[in-house]
Amino acid sequence: MKIAFISLGCSKNLINTQQMMALCRAAGHQVTGEPEGADVAVLNTCGFIDAAKSEAIEHIIALGELKKEGKLRKLLVCGCLSQRYREEIWQELPEVDGMMGTGSYDDIVSAVERVAAGEKPEYFGDISATTEEGERLTTGASYTAYLKIAEGCDNFCAFCIIPYLRGRYRSRPMENILREAKALADSGVKELIVIAQDIGPYGKDLYGEKKLPGLLKELCKLPFHWIRLHYLYPDHFDDELIETIAKEPKIVKYLDIPLQHCSGRLLKAMNRWGDEESLTALLTDLRERIPGLVLRTSLICGLPGETEEDFEALCRFVTRTRIERAGVFQYSREEGTRAAKMPDQVPEEIAEQRVNRLVELQSAVLDEYNESRFGTVMEVLCEGFDSGAGCYAGRTYADSVEVDGRVLFTAPGLIPAGEFVNVRITGAEDGDLMGEMEE
Repeated sequence: MKIAFISLGCSKNLINTQQMMALCRAAGHQVTGEPEGADVAVLNTCGFIDAAKSEAIEHIIALGELKKEGKLRKLLVCGCLSQRYREEIWQELPEVDGMMGTGSYDDIVSAVERVAAGEKPEYFGDISATTEEGERLTTGASYTAYLKIAEGCDNFCAFCIIPYLRGRYRSRPMENILREAKALADSGVKELIVIAQDIGPYGKDLYGEKKLPGLLKELCKLPFHWIRLHYLYPDHFDDELIETIAKEPKIVKYLDIPLQHCSGRLLKAMNRWGDEESLTALLTDLRERIPGLVLRTSLICGLPGETEEDFEALCRFVTRTRIERAGVFQYSREEGTRAAKMPDQVPEEIAEQRVNRLVELQSAVLDEYNESRFGTVMEVLCEGFDSGAGCYAGRTYADSVEVDGRVLFTAPGLIPAGEFVNVRITGAEDGDLMGEMEE
């Protein structure tokens, strides 16, 4: 059969999609990314917040239209949305022919074959007992790849539904991770992005102690050029980890540390670590010990109980700590979370106003960082020629895939995607750096 895969949401979801693609191909089916003309379309969904749910539903409806037009036979929905809204999907989305939860990715071959045969299968296995091993059919740029080292989450933040959709934290055995990493390196991958919901506690469940520094040292022995880390929660930093990041030249000096807020009172209510003083001290320590460090974080405006004083403190914190990159989000009241039942919910219009103001403040910090790059020469991973911009586009160590800005640069000759080049930074526009390649 011809099976089309569409992956929504995060990079961790993408890896599950790639594993399902590999299983289907191994079973003799043709795998594609184009649903038109397919026997079965497999939609791997995100169900984290309202925006992600809306995107998934829009895709289901659009795929349903293809079915009506006779351009697609069947639709199988899997991932976080189906895990979270199993009954509602059956009741409200007749376009769906079968469903799988986040504990059943290994059942993909059986699921697509049963759907194609006219059945309405359901697969909802134990979300805390899934295996993260097996081959992947990698997609996208050949020079960049994700490496998932753990699945699930034990943090149980009050505002977050992820542990209920993905299960408890489960580290992969180090030997399996290194075997997969070697295969990626051998295939030509130059930028390895180490991911999990939280990479900091890696190994504690398997080995009785955190093993992230040891894993990173082993990964650095492989022929990658850059190793990027996503995500490190603030309570998992210790001397060994900081020293490893600082001393290993392949680990880019860019850390994504989800803070969410700086109010100790709010963070405690959300089951998060830290307060303004401890978080400021951590970021100061990291900057002192890791030269050239660029920080990224995520911040939430409108958490239940957030006062004007809390928000003003958050604004001062962002301005004072000079965090170069930040994703600023409006609190999403998600059913099934403790935060949804908390008193003092902030009106949406006030939360939206706070988001806009914080984005403006953080944009000024980003502009300041970009201006500090003027006249310097930076190593850039070329991602190809941008016909719209009329020049090449790439990323520095300070720019992660899809979430940060780019470097738009001119070059004297042909530069293939995946090549590292030196670019002299000459300006900035709309958050992107501009420059000229150094011969």
